[in-house]
Amino acid sequence: MAGVDDGRSELAARHATVARSGLGLVRELVGLHPVPFVVAVLGAAVYAAGTVGSTIVLGRITDAVLYPTFQTGRIPSGSMAWGVAAILAVSFLRVSGVVTRRYFAGMTSERSQRSIRQRLTEKYLRLPLSWHQQTPTGQLLAHADNDTEVATELLHPLPFSLGVAFLALFSAVSLLVIDFWLALVAFLIFPALTLLNRIYSRRVERPSAAVQAAVGAVSATAHESFDGALVVKTLGRAEAEGRRFATAANRLRADRVVVGYIRAVFESIMDALPNIGIVLVVLFGTYRIDAGAITRGDLVQVAALFTVLALPMRVLGFFLEMMPPSVVSRRRLDRVLEQPEPPSADRPVELPAGPLSVRVEDLTFAYRLPGQAEAPVLAGVDFTIEPGEVVALVGSTGAGKSTLCYLVSGLIPPAAGAIELGGRPIEQLDDHARTGAVALVFQESFLFADTVRANIDLTGEASDADVERAADIAQVGEFVGQLPRGFDTVVGERGVTLSGGQRQRVALARALIRHPRLLLLDDATSAVDPKIEQRILGGLRIRESTTSLIVAQRVSTIELADRVLYLAGGRIAAAGAHDELMSHPGYEALVRAYEDVNL
Repeated sequence: MAGVDDGRSELAARHATVARSGLGLVRELVGLHPVPFVVAVLGAAVYAAGTVGSTIVLGRITDAVLYPTFQTGRIPSGSMAWGVAAILAVSFLRVSGVVTRRYFAGMTSERSQRSIRQRLTEKYLRLPLSWHQQTPTGQLLAHADNDTEVATELLHPLPFSLGVAFLALFSAVSLLVIDFWLALVAFLIFPALTLLNRIYSRRVERPSAAVQAAVGAVSATAHESFDGALVVKTLGRAEAEGRRFATAANRLRADRVVVGYIRAVFESIMDALPNIGIVLVVLFGTYRIDAGAITRGDLVQVAALFTVLALPMRVLGFFLEMMPPSVVSRRRLDRVLEQPEPPSADRPVELPAGPLSVRVEDLTFAYRLPGQAEAPVLAGVDFTIEPGEVVALVGSTGAGKSTLCYLVSGLIPPAAGAIELGGRPIEQLDDHARTGAVALVFQESFLFADTVRANIDLTGEASDADVERAADIAQVGEFVGQLPRGFDTVVGERGVTLSGGQRQRVALARALIRHPRLLLLDDATSAVDPKIEQRILGGLRIRESTTSLIVAQRVSTIELADRVLYLAGGRIAAAGAHDELMSHPGYEALVRAYEDVNL
């Protein structure tokens, strides 16, 4: 028995938690845009008054028009006129209440979705790169789309549900005025509704959480398949990817079917409750008419009241059944919104003018992946780059060259050690100042499905001369003149209409248009013809006043640098001019391998 009691206590605690979380979610969503919500509730109150008023009018017409007509065979002309006028008045009142409630409830919901998506997007942008590397893109899309929509779904029925409170109050007064005992029979329906909601909330919480998780899995699977369409097609993995997606989709279908079964039972009982109330009221009301306690019109009024209560009670039930899924979705969003952000500088320092120096001392970094032991990529890295110096970073595959670029650019924080740009600690720099002074160009260049000009000038504020200057240094002009509309040619999604080398040059021009004072090239010209690469690097030296750190795999590129940093074993194994480092066995072997590959 102890185990049963513990289980019941756990269920009761979980239900109470969902209820508290649901009320907290309601307060939060309403607080985002309170004015349209209040107007929607007022509209619901007007509708409630009109609804109860319509039943009163119907009861009075029964007593003053319909029953006398059956008795005498003549229609009372005066009573007919006021009856028609009363019906039109309460109809107008109900319609105006419905229009006001629906319009402003929809406004509240849409504005709340917009606000949450804005907060979520801003959070995505502020979170460190390491968090994005561990979070599937499909999950991010599910948060911004499905989770946000479900979390705010209960705002649609909420004003109407609150209007049910007005409707219950007006109805209670109306019922008590008619007959106390008849009202007592009617009031039995509301405790049944509360009990039904408790049972439903307990049953649907876990299946709803499973549905939301399955939506994220489907989105992640679809995104991976679409994003890797080239690999899927090349390796003939279309059928396998189809089966993988079908497995995720079937799991989502199964979870939604479970929720659907629970909702179907709940909704059926909800629809039956008002009809059960009508049957009870008619049976007991007939007895009260025979006893002379109420009139025929009073019974018609009560029966009509239960008829019009069916929809509001259904909406209240819909609100109650939407609460658990909305709470689950909100918790998923909270896990993102509560993620710790990189600490911002309390008193940001300014960077000096001109090319920036770089100092790295005892730098250590390891990727933290769930369920895996940490393996340091960099450990005890030390080096200095003087302002205006061009330094080549050389190392074997997996040595940590890209990670070092991420760290120096401030995209990810180090586990230990210090990084200074222009003599200022990188953690004390303002993000806008840092990103404005430092440019990192990757080997894999991402282009937007827009024009060449728009991909170079992301702000749209640069002059034609600035665009052409950056494009000239990056050797974009060498091919852009052959495009159908020059700089105004749309390059397609991810720049699919351009070659790999052309995409790299556009990405480099995008970095150069900002006049960076520290330029990091992470193998950013690997797909460019060696001769064009020489012109690009030569143009950087002559026309740009910047410090450059270039991840290089071509001997011709390495020889252009003032100095070389050789990265091996997570440390700077050697530093100096290219000719000097040829005496280092590891460096010499790597360079010879580069020469053989580039022959």
